[in-house]
Amino acid sequence: MYDHIVVGAGSAGCALAARLTEDPDVTVALVEAGAADTADEIHIPAAFSSLFKSRWDWDLDTEPEPELGGRRAYLPRGKMLGGSSSMNAMIYIRGNRADYDQWAADGATGWSYDEVLPYFKKAEGNARGADDFHGADGPLTVSESRSMNPLCDAWVDAAVEAGFPHNEDFNGADQLGVGRFQVTQREGMRCSTAVAYLRPALERPNLTVITGALTRKVLFEGDRAVGVEISRDGQVEELRAEREVILSAGAYGSAQLLLLSGVGPAAQLAAFGIPLLADLPVGERLQDHYMVMLNYLTARETLMTAASPENAALLQSEGRGPLTSNIGEAGGFFETREGLPGPDVQFHSTPCFFAEEGLGAQTAQGLAAGPCVLKPTSTGSLTLRSPDPEVAPRIQHNYLSTEEDRAAIVAGLRTALRIAEQAPMKEVITGDHVVPEGSSDEELLDFARRVGQTLYHPTSTCGIGHVVDHELKVLGVDGLRVADASVMPTVVRGNTNAPTIMIAEKAADLVKQSAGD
Repeated sequence: MYDHIVVGAGSAGCALAARLTEDPDVTVALVEAGAADTADEIHIPAAFSSLFKSRWDWDLDTEPEPELGGRRAYLPRGKMLGGSSSMNAMIYIRGNRADYDQWAADGATGWSYDEVLPYFKKAEGNARGADDFHGADGPLTVSESRSMNPLCDAWVDAAVEAGFPHNEDFNGADQLGVGRFQVTQREGMRCSTAVAYLRPALERPNLTVITGALTRKVLFEGDRAVGVEISRDGQVEELRAEREVILSAGAYGSAQLLLLSGVGPAAQLAAFGIPLLADLPVGERLQDHYMVMLNYLTARETLMTAASPENAALLQSEGRGPLTSNIGEAGGFFETREGLPGPDVQFHSTPCFFAEEGLGAQTAQGLAAGPCVLKPTSTGSLTLRSPDPEVAPRIQHNYLSTEEDRAAIVAGLRTALRIAEQAPMKEVITGDHVVPEGSSDEELLDFARRVGQTLYHPTSTCGIGHVVDHELKVLGVDGLRVADASVMPTVVRGNTNAPTIMIAEKAADLVKQSAGD
C-alpha cells in the first residue's frame, strides 16, 4: 500500500514522484515498464537516434496515414527511466504565451501563461541565471550547446540574411526569430528527468521505483481508483494506492491505460467487452508536430565523424565536442501569414543528414533544415487494437488533413528553400541530397507527404476540459489523475518536454493541495 502510485517514469513521472516524496510522510510507488537508464547512448547527447527501435524504445507506428499516401509513420517513445526525456533532442522550448492563455480562455482555469510561468521557473536551472522569465535553481539543467557546429551557425546567418530577426531567447519576451536552442544538458551530457529529478530522490525511504513492470489497468472499487494491476517477471500483481493513482505514461500510454480500465468512449469499450466506468472522449483530439527536413551535401565537417576516439576523449575529459550535439542545434519560429496570434511554423537545423525518419545511416557529409507545422488544426485519435495491455494501440495522427496545415507546411518549405539560397548556406552546400523536385505548391506538398515525419510531440488525448478537469482529475471517477502531455488541450507552439515537466510541477502542487483539503 502506498499513498500515491505514479504510472510512467518519463518526463512527467520522474518529476512528479520526486516532488511528492519531498514530504517524508508521503509514500509513492513509481512504476515503469522499461529498465533503468543504464546505456551510455542514453546519456551521450549525439547518440539518441541509436536508441530508435532498440529495447529502449516502445517502437510504435501510426495506422496508414491518408494524407501521406497510406504511409505508416514511425513513432519512437522512450521505454526507460526518464522516458522520452532520455531519448529526445534535449531542446528547451516552452511554447508561446498565446498557447496557455488560449487554454485558460477555453476553460482551463489556472493554466494561463502567467500562472504556469512560475512552474517553468521552478523546474529550471538555467546556466544564464535567473530573470523575469527564467529560474536558476531548479533541478533541470538548461545550458548552451557545447557542440556549436558551424553548419548550424551558417543556417542562422542565412535566415537572418533572408530577413528574419535573430533571437537569443525563444523562451523570453518574444518567440519569433532564429537562433541557437538551449538544451537540457549538464556539463555536456543529457539531463533527463531521471537525472534531474529521480536520481537525487532515490535514497528517500518513501519512494519505491519499480522497473520492468507493465501497468495493465487501473483498479477500481466502485468509481474510485484504488490501485493498479501490473505484470513483471511473468507474474501479475496488484499495487494499492491509499490516496491517488496518477497516470504519467504519455499521450499514447495514459490514453491506452484509461481505455483498458473502462474510461473512454462507450461504444469502443463495448466492442472489446470492457465494462464502462466513465464515457469520456479518451484518445480523441490527438495532436503532434509534423516535420519535413531538407537534406544537403557539404564538404564541411558534420556529425558523421562525431564518434571518433578523439571526440569520445573530448567528451569524457572536458564535456564538450561533437558528441555533445543535440542534433537539432539551431532553429527558429516563423509566422507564414499575417494576423496570427503566434508562429505557425518552427524550424530545426542539424549538422548531419536527418532523413528516413531518423533511421538512415550517415552515408556522406551532410546537413539538414526544415519546418514543422507548429499549430496544427489536424487531429487524430488513439484507439484500442485489443483488450490485451501488451498489444500496441491503434494510432491515427491524420497529419496534413486540413487545408491550414497543408498551407503551413508548403509555406514553411518555401521559406526553407529561400534560406538555402542565401550566401551563408550556399558557401557550405555542395549539392542536393533529399530536397523537393520543384518549387510549386503541388511539388512542395508532394515532397512533404513523401518524406515528412513526427517531431515526437504527441499530446491532447486526455485533454483538460474533455477527459480531466483543470486539476487534472479524471472526470466521472475519483482518486485518479493524469499528469503528462496528454492533458494539453492543444499542442503548444514548440518542443513539448519542458511543458510536460511544467505540468508535472503544477500537478505535484495540485495533489498536495488535495491532500491538505
